[in-house]
Amino acid sequence: MTSLAEADPYILSLPGPDSPVIQPHWISPGNVHDNARYCASVWPLAPLIDNPGSKLVKIYWQRCPAPLLDQVKLPTWTMINGRLRPTYLQDRGSRARARTSAADMRNTCYEWMRLARWLHARRITSFEACTQDVWRAYISERLTDGVNRGSAEKICSQLTDLWAFDQLSARPTGIARPPWEDEGVDDFLPAADGSARGENSTEPLDPQVLGPLLVWAIRLVDDFADDILASWDERERLLTTAANNEAGPEGLAALAEFLLPQARSGNPLPSVRMHGRRSLARTYVSALTGASLSQVDRFNERHRLSDLANARPGPCPLPVPVTGRINGKPWREHMDFDEAAELMRHLGTAAVVICLYLTGMRPQEVQGLRSGCCPDPDPAADGTPGRHLIRSHHYKNVADADGNHVSAGEEREVPWVAITPVVHAIRVLERMVPPGELLLSSAHHDYTYRRSYHGALKGETLRDRIEDFVTWANHEAQVHHLPDQVIPEDPHGAIGMARFRRTLAWHIARRPGGLIALAIQYGHMRTVLDARTSSAYGSRSRGGIHSVLDVETALAAADTAAHLRDRIAAGEKISGPAARRAVTAAATTPRFEGRIVPNNFAKKAARFLARDGVVLYDNPDAFLICAFKHENALCDPEPGATAPRQYACQTGCGNTVRTDSYARQMRERACEIEQLAAAAPEMMGKRLRRNADKLRVAADAHDATAQSAEDLA
Repeated sequence: MTSLAEADPYILSLPGPDSPVIQPHWISPGNVHDNARYCASVWPLAPLIDNPGSKLVKIYWQRCPAPLLDQVKLPTWTMINGRLRPTYLQDRGSRARARTSAADMRNTCYEWMRLARWLHARRITSFEACTQDVWRAYISERLTDGVNRGSAEKICSQLTDLWAFDQLSARPTGIARPPWEDEGVDDFLPAADGSARGENSTEPLDPQVLGPLLVWAIRLVDDFADDILASWDERERLLTTAANNEAGPEGLAALAEFLLPQARSGNPLPSVRMHGRRSLARTYVSALTGASLSQVDRFNERHRLSDLANARPGPCPLPVPVTGRINGKPWREHMDFDEAAELMRHLGTAAVVICLYLTGMRPQEVQGLRSGCCPDPDPAADGTPGRHLIRSHHYKNVADADGNHVSAGEEREVPWVAITPVVHAIRVLERMVPPGELLLSSAHHDYTYRRSYHGALKGETLRDRIEDFVTWANHEAQVHHLPDQVIPEDPHGAIGMARFRRTLAWHIARRPGGLIALAIQYGHMRTVLDARTSSAYGSRSRGGIHSVLDVETALAAADTAAHLRDRIAAGEKISGPAARRAVTAAATTPRFEGRIVPNNFAKKAARFLARDGVVLYDNPDAFLICAFKHENALCDPEPGATAPRQYACQTGCGNTVRTDSYARQMRERACEIEQLAAAAPEMMGKRLRRNADKLRVAADAHDATAQSAEDLA
């Protein structure tokens, strides 16, 4: 007799107590994580995880009520080892997957457990009793207490999956199909009230935060990396020396000669921080004197040297040169044994900040980078240097031909372009890990405890390290008397990792003159991005970073139009060859309040920017607005570009628009320049005065030709 599982390939055979939680055919050959048995109280899902940036997750069954435990376990096992039917997926959007990621499976199972606890509290001991009326009662309670619309839609989908996988199990419970499957989910969701429900709430980092943050990150990578890496190598050498020292009278005599005079004279003793206090630097002392570690420990205990070191802590200088400079002065008197691990951690964090911000990669793509991912390019035929390209994996929405989630991701068909700071950051990370290893390998970036963690540093760890790096940089700014390089708190909360990607687009779109001394490189990135149809920069299609940039550019253009409309309403006049077009654009461009945008805004943004001639770009560094029309532009935009190269703005361009406010700012700037000229050497003073005169001439030209909006209309 044919069983259900044999007749229908989507229905799995019933597992036994000793059946593996994850069937072997779902485990990649290189995955060596431990599996579990069906009867276990904890199910590790690590055998399904091949993404180095993903956390290894487990399902803990202790929070599932006993009467419903088997009824939750079986559909969970079916979800882990089975696949949803194509007929179930066909109407659920392009992102629906026959099999999802391990983390999604864990979260879905926990949502089912939550339902089980709710049923158990009402003395319902079987999913079969979960009728449509019970579903309605549960979902009305579940979607209260501030659950936003996007989360509510996800919850409904997860609960529907319980019904779907129950249908695919060898012993279905008979749970009813949720009512929102027949009636539509909209009536069950919270109202779309304009909050962050179902929308992209990732805020760009504040420019006042990102400026000094990037300054310190680049400073560590470019100026201090050699000192930090040399000090780490020397620390490792001393650790090896100390571990190999054998006890002997010579070492003991050297130990006494080295420590006792300092202890008796009241001088500081070499110390390290341990458990919140300073202690004698036993390994450092052992390596310097030749004494064994056990001899140092006994000598320390006999003379109570750790107590003295805590009261009189001294440095542990390393014999490596200090080459880094801040304002022309060495950034350290010496490199210190005790500080080496902390500086290595901050150096890795600095490189991560640079890679996250100056590539546009998603965090998981940076976590997946390996040594050798960015080789030096061969020069072009004419001898000009080629571009550095980053070969990387991407992980979001990667599926195989059957619609199953692929945890290992896949290599991008088109690489990322790396600008100079990114290349330097990658080269530093390559010096921190073995060849071919993950650049952010957890095992090699654990400088204190040397634990053999899986894969790359995880998101939570990197977020904490970024916050620690900010604290360290602010302390350095105070020590070196650099108050303008203190990193303030961001008004929208923790810096995190996901915010860098949108911030890159924000700065390219809104800071053409450069608040962070990278304007030219931003401009080059804008040029690369505008050539998207030929290069598909950082993307397998026209999506990816392009959509993020389009969103920010469209928001910036809408803000420019709104501000111009406000100035016109306040009675300001405007001038310039594109003044009439600018008035039309200001009147027809919708106002957008805030920076949180709907998920579907990217396509609208691209269409908005394609309106050649009526999109406005503010350029405060040039004291003008650009009503960008491609054929008029003197900034040499790429073919097909929808935005100007604002860092290359040219006098006499047919897209120029100037307001009374900008004319006033030009005169104010002219006065500032003249004050600088008065204190400058003669030749430089002459150049500065000529610049001031040019600003006044341009402001006078505006006054002579400016018209009101009514006159232009």
